[in-house]
Amino acid sequence: MCESAAPLPNDLNLCHEMIRQQAAAIEEAQRRIEQLEHQVEQLLRRQYGPRRESVDPNQLRLFTDDASDDVAEDAPGESSEAEDVAPKRRWRRRGRQRLPENLPRQRIEYELSAEELPCPDCGHVRVKIGEEVSEQLEYVPASMHVLRHVRFRYACRACQEHVAIADKPPQPIDKGLPGPGLLAQTITSKYSDHLPLYRLEDIFARHGVELSRATLCGWMAASAELLTPLFDLMVKRVLLSIVIHTDDTRVPVWDPTLPQTRTGRFWVSIGDVRHPYVVYDSTPRRTRDGPEQFLKGFRGYLQADAFSGYDRMCAGPDVIEVACWAHVRRMFFEARTSAPVLAHAALARIRQLYAVEGAAEGLSAEGRRALRQREAVPLLTAFEEWLTEQGRHVLPKSPIGQAIAYTQSNWAALCRYPEHGELSIDNNLAERMLRAQAIGRRNWTFLGSDRGGRTAAILYSMTGSCKHHDIDPFAYLTDILRRLPSHPAQQLDELLPDVWFTSHPSARRKKAA
Repeated sequence: MCESAAPLPNDLNLCHEMIRQQAAAIEEAQRRIEQLEHQVEQLLRRQYGPRRESVDPNQLRLFTDDASDDVAEDAPGESSEAEDVAPKRRWRRRGRQRLPENLPRQRIEYELSAEELPCPDCGHVRVKIGEEVSEQLEYVPASMHVLRHVRFRYACRACQEHVAIADKPPQPIDKGLPGPGLLAQTITSKYSDHLPLYRLEDIFARHGVELSRATLCGWMAASAELLTPLFDLMVKRVLLSIVIHTDDTRVPVWDPTLPQTRTGRFWVSIGDVRHPYVVYDSTPRRTRDGPEQFLKGFRGYLQADAFSGYDRMCAGPDVIEVACWAHVRRMFFEARTSAPVLAHAALARIRQLYAVEGAAEGLSAEGRRALRQREAVPLLTAFEEWLTEQGRHVLPKSPIGQAIAYTQSNWAALCRYPEHGELSIDNNLAERMLRAQAIGRRNWTFLGSDRGGRTAAILYSMTGSCKHHDIDPFAYLTDILRRLPSHPAQQLDELLPDVWFTSHPSARRKKAA
């Protein structure tokens, strides 16, 4: 007999209990279905969907308390309803662009042949009356050349003694094959342009020079060793900052004792405007020991995600945790399909906070703090009351319930950014500076060892700091690799990226129009 055909009991209390049990089972099943649908949606979005968390701003206005409020109308970079519906796109000017004047030019002249010079009417020879010039962009592949260091020996003809030889300047790699430019090109190609060494091996082979990956890897380790004093100075300067942005990303590490790679971590730390350096650290795993050791001695605001490894650092009075509103926004954005009304209401409130930040652009630190105290603090107070009220009515394990719980558990750190004008509403700066590792690991696939992670962290710090200051990394690395072997240790600060850039303004990184 099937279960649906079984006789129902006559006891009313028993029937009520059965109904309650079935209602609870249906509610639990519905909750589980929503969770699975949410997980499938996030997997499909991460695999195939757009990365941008875009929501129609006109839809968000339905959830704001005052739709006419100027602060709530536009987020940073958006100024009109028409532009909100379709995001701004910077279109390039139509037609062929004028070629840069600084490019070398080769003149190729075309003249009429002797048979074409006579006039077809009168037969007189035609003379030049002008010229028509058109330009064509050509490409000449990069080339290698060999520097022959010739050291002359001297001796006394009279006594045939006291042989002397001219000194050779210290080189980046003692008795090594590569010059500063080749090392700079290899570092820039791998750590800025994300080209793995096996591709560089093929590129160099096309120039007629066979260099193995092992050789190139050794060059990178030697370059990192040479740059270590400069890297250590950058770390010391970053630790003097009032505000440090930090974040981490995973990286596969090859381990010969395991059947597969294990997961290591890259950590980024970015100093404030007085110490504008980007430094990286590499650890074998994601534990609190890594950032605690790297940031030892720091006192100030630590802007990071909600990683529990920072809790012990922020437990005392020296380090103050500042949370990231972009993480909060992402959780509500992911919950918008299962709970659209509550999720969009939260997104609308977060949009108001970001609108205040848009209005604060260009202000001094004190002006930004005053504006936040006047505009953002009341919005945060209202948002907290809304979270408390809605948190009573949602399922704790639902996507919207988890988003509300995450926001409430980090509320004190989330409300800290209005305290200081140099703080940011989110930690997007650190996330942007980890894109190089995210793109790079798709190309070079994994690190060869923990020592390789240390090498990569130092070289990424150089290229990342160059990017932070819009410096051409090849020009910077070529110069400092040439100067470092003989540069006085007490004058090492002259080679810091921002200081070096003041005396080399032409090394600005070229950007696409």
